[in-house]
Amino acid sequence: MTYKDALIKQNTNLGSNKRTRFVGYGLKKGRALGTLLDVPDDQIIEMPVAENLMMGCAIGLSLKGYLPVVFIERMDFLLNGLDAMVNHLDKAREISNGEYTPAAIIRCVVGNTTKPLYTGATHVQDFSEAVMDMVSFPVFQLKDAEEVNAFYQLAYINWQKGRSTMLVEYKDLV
Repeated sequence: MTYKDALIKQNTNLGSNKRTRFVGYGLKKGRALGTLLDVPDDQIIEMPVAENLMMGCAIGLSLKGYLPVVFIERMDFLLNGLDAMVNHLDKAREISNGEYTPAAIIRCVVGNTTKPLYTGATHVQDFSEAVMDMVSFPVFQLKDAEEVNAFYQLAYINWQKGRSTMLVEYKDLV
């Protein structure tokens, strides 16, 4: 199984839960780099290019019982969503004394570094280590198809337990 095949399989599996909502930009047209091919349109929430808004939407969806899967096509732009992710998604349980327990799966893609498709210095940064220091939930770097399968399944289990997970994907491997 290829890396991309594993991504398609695992996102299709997530989409089999009718409470799953995929949140991001370019999802309906580009299908998250082709990884949401078998996900129905009614499970996709197309957003503007506004990562903080996408994270806020995911928090709200989670609080209403949905499984939000946020797709950040370039990890570089996750920086725009860190306030909502670090200060709200990750800390809501603590600051509300357990009254609110939002959980989401966050997919971040590190851009490609290979030529001729190299996307440039502002599209290939990997902030995984920094994010690991900022949040209490797990951040997994997916280096092969086996890790895609294993960590997506673990992310779903974490969501069932009310815990978020970040999955870092690498476009060079797609």
